[in-house]
Amino acid sequence: MTRRAFIGAGLALQAALAAPVHSQATPASSGTVVVFAAASLTGAFQALGAEFEKSHPDLKVQFNFGGSPTLVQQIQQGAPADVFASADEANMKKLADSGALAGAARPFARNQLQIAVPAGNPKRIEALGDLTKPGLTIALCGPTVPCGRYAAEAFSKAGVTPPAASQELDVKAVLTKVSLGEADAGIVYVTDVRAAGTKVTGVDIPESLNVIARYPIAAVKNAPSAATAAAVIDFVLSPDGQRILASFGFLPP
Repeated sequence: MTRRAFIGAGLALQAALAAPVHSQATPASSGTVVVFAAASLTGAFQALGAEFEKSHPDLKVQFNFGGSPTLVQQIQQGAPADVFASADEANMKKLADSGALAGAARPFARNQLQIAVPAGNPKRIEALGDLTKPGLTIALCGPTVPCGRYAAEAFSKAGVTPPAASQELDVKAVLTKVSLGEADAGIVYVTDVRAAGTKVTGVDIPESLNVIARYPIAAVKNAPSAATAAAVIDFVLSPDGQRILASFGFLPP
């Protein structure tokens, strides 16, 4: 299977990146760079891509968004990727330990959890403990997905036994179930609730019970476009990149 055909199955081609890049690496003047990124980064990375393309119109980026463990597995199985951006440090470490990274990962953003409920909060959910009420349908990420592991940590801090829930492959699947009314509540990131607009309502989790999600980014070893991968990473870390991330609700690293 060709590289183009492999990526084409399930990858969304986004308008690619280009803006002032603070890097000593000189990216190729044309070509394609492939970025595997956590599902919670979808909107922000699409915006980063559109901004980056303004000064490199011939340089294209293909994004593959999904749950961090799924992306790790794909890379380890040989999927052609230049850059990996994870929603946690644990999944990035898996790639590092397997020798799949070109260098050390760099933190670029943080996030926090929030309870997502259908617009107007019809079940009157106000706290983590309310998710255990009888008769509720709850959506959570699976235990190996960062948002699922973070949710389990928050329940533990609150002294609450996690409720029976669906086990979704990524945070966007949780948000979709809530926004469609297929779930009464789910735990996602603050940025996801913000991106959903009027479709869902966010219920805050107190700071003492919340969990900080730390996002690292790294170039993949033997990346087909190593110089461009470095330029993309530097843009994400640049003041312009950080401004875009902040506009989507992400916290600085």
